[in-house]
Amino acid sequence: MSQKNVVVIGAGVAGLTTALLLSKRPGYKIVVAAKHMPGDYDIEYASPWAGANYMPVSVRGTEAAKWDKDTWGPLEDLAQNHPDAGVHFQECEIRSRSKDVGTATADWFAELLSPSPWFKDVVPNFRTLPKETLGSGIDSGTAFTSVCINTAIYLPWLVSQCLKNGVIFKRAVFKHISEASSSGIHPGNKVDIVINCTGLMASTLGGVEDKKVVPARGQIVIVRNDSGRMYDISGTDDGPDEACYMMTRAAGGGTILGGSYQKGSWESQPDPNLATRIMKRAVELCPALTGGKGIEHLDVIRHGVGLRPVREGGTRIEKERLGGVWVVHNYGAGGAGYQSSYGCAKAAVDLVEEASREKAKL
Repeated sequence: MSQKNVVVIGAGVAGLTTALLLSKRPGYKIVVAAKHMPGDYDIEYASPWAGANYMPVSVRGTEAAKWDKDTWGPLEDLAQNHPDAGVHFQECEIRSRSKDVGTATADWFAELLSPSPWFKDVVPNFRTLPKETLGSGIDSGTAFTSVCINTAIYLPWLVSQCLKNGVIFKRAVFKHISEASSSGIHPGNKVDIVINCTGLMASTLGGVEDKKVVPARGQIVIVRNDSGRMYDISGTDDGPDEACYMMTRAAGGGTILGGSYQKGSWESQPDPNLATRIMKRAVELCPALTGGKGIEHLDVIRHGVGLRPVREGGTRIEKERLGGVWVVHNYGAGGAGYQSSYGCAKAAVDLVEEASREKAKL
């Protein structure tokens, strides 16, 4: 099989994981072309702002659940065997209040809140928590061993693994997807396959303009305090699109306190009132954060806002011919970008292989 020239648009977790998995297969010369790269902090670039962890919210029996399931093994392997990736194991507790049923957060977390979710046989140590240990107002709870990813280490690690395999990285801004195959981005000049991992920007990229992709605004506070474990709860008393969760990133990455799920909001600046509510909820859920004291004892590193690239109907992983070039899409994972990353990337790479075979026949 002759070498295929591939351009991956986007250097978020989807683009980098797809490029990495494809670089392990023979016969591809890969360029990752992106406006934003690891190290950048921009509202268009969701990946650095993510927690990030493994807390599946995908519905049993769906493709999304399969992608999540296929991602646990690689993340577990990184936590066990590759300390340089910035991924570590962390105990996770999920708490559920029946009064939250029907809210945006509870709907988003529905599978996660189930007493018997599909992933109970995937993650280690899944168990139901005794009600008397849960605190007032909490009706049920589960726990399991998860992973937490320090995105500031992990995204550059993905880049380094790609570089080791010969992947080339370039800054580029595309108004239309056809520019990725016609603008001299690839040293081989002729581009055979374009992989579209543009996240939220798939809504505006010419030739794609997927209007099913909308932002779900997440606001976080990163603190030096250690929560000891990961927590998530079904809802808050502060509004249906606010959430309460926390996780401590590997390798000194700080503890993420969240959050919100504000669908349709593009607001890039942190809301100080929301930040105060996030901190109050976190200290209430996990008094150990401040040794039982108030939010003034939280040691804030920074405030952040990220826009999850949510796609109505779920992540788009499919291939199509655009202007005589095969395009493979992998975008729209919403809040599941990391926890579905390897499953989605593998599905996308399988489509690249399919497109290569079909191109060979032409």
